[in-house]
Amino acid sequence: MLHSILLINLGTPDSPATGDVRKYLREFLLDPRVIDINAVGRWLLVNGIIAPFRAPKSAKLYKEIWTEQGSPLLYYTRRQAELLQAALGTNYRVDFAMRYQSPSIPAVLEKFRQSGVSDITILPLFPQYASATTGSVHEKVMETVGRWQAIPEIRFISSYCDQPEFIDGFVALGRKHDPSKYDHVLFSFHGLPERQIRKADDHGHCLKDNCCAELGPRNANCYRAQCFQTARKIAAGLGLSFEQYTVCFQSRLGKDPWVRPYSDDIIRERAKKGDKRLLVFAPAFTSDCLETIHEIGVEYDELFRELGGEKIQLVESLNESELWVRAMRKLVSRH
Repeated sequence: MLHSILLINLGTPDSPATGDVRKYLREFLLDPRVIDINAVGRWLLVNGIIAPFRAPKSAKLYKEIWTEQGSPLLYYTRRQAELLQAALGTNYRVDFAMRYQSPSIPAVLEKFRQSGVSDITILPLFPQYASATTGSVHEKVMETVGRWQAIPEIRFISSYCDQPEFIDGFVALGRKHDPSKYDHVLFSFHGLPERQIRKADDHGHCLKDNCCAELGPRNANCYRAQCFQTARKIAAGLGLSFEQYTVCFQSRLGKDPWVRPYSDDIIRERAKKGDKRLLVFAPAFTSDCLETIHEIGVEYDELFRELGGEKIQLVESLNESELWVRAMRKLVSRH
């Protein structure tokens, strides 16, 4: 029987229509690992406030990034599966799913089951582990496979924040832009509420001074620490000194404190210092999407220009690059 590989990304609306965006937001934000408050409060927040008011605004943004191929995230995730299939050959079956919307995890796993599988390797397309992303993916896979009578061997890849081949992919992309031509480099990661960092902290180590200075046993499962580790490794590959780059976090939602520093605050600080050109990596994403193309490439660029800057240059994500295909092949081969 075939060895099966399942790539799983976050998800995307079926179209940029407001109704489809609202449907996506509801499924996404009603996940208790994403908005980790009591069920009643979560339902009221999502259905009464976020989805009704955010969907029309988000739909406009999705329309701006939608292409002839549809959603960029869906397009690149599909291409990654196709390219990995070609690289691995006929002894493997590679497919992809989305945690929210289509193609769903249960639907793709059912295809695997019906075709006959000896083992399944789950590769979430989130390099740094977080309960709200990788944890949610693993839970959904276990919930689905747990209903089967014959359960195959399941292998979960949880994190690859500092795997050399993953780092090499972003280093190569960064070199294309020549960081020496920029005043400063930002590594902008997707944010998380601080409470989720604390919940995953079994050692009382996180969110303290220099808590992310290195990645070790006490913070091995900390999303923020893994983000700093990724940034350090990419910076080292590019020959950047500590003073030449800043790690920051974007996409916060609501009024609760999220992990700091915030990307927009750092952009303001760099503008005040007189920086004119910033190079921005987004290494929490393996495919370009709304958060990279629009939030960084458009919104942050506009903010920087309003403050006197000249240009924010987004470093494209791994997308369908040969180095990323090679990295995925090595990741699934190790497991």
